[in-house]
Amino acid sequence: MSYAIKLKRSANKDLKKIKGSYLEKSFLQIIEQLRKDPLAPNQGFEKLVPPIKGFYSRRINIQHRLVYKVDQDTQTVIIYSAWSHNR
Repeated sequence: MSYAIKLKRSANKDLKKIKGSYLEKSFLQIIEQLRKDPLAPNQGFEKLVPPIKGFYSRRINIQHRLVYKVDQDTQTVIIYSAWSHNR
């Protein structure tokens, strides 16, 4: 079973910054892992707490993270952000 990946508008803007940068390889590796199983224990994700409960975070590097939500009903990973978490 494979999950679909959907990027929100904010994540699309972040993707433009990532493409061609040194972060692109790490980003693509994370996307591949999320496609397989976004909630696998070996993913190294952080479960975010309120006010953004239900979201997860994966580090791209020490400064940047990928923030996403998993819709189990549609088997979709929705990516909200892929840039600095210190905006």
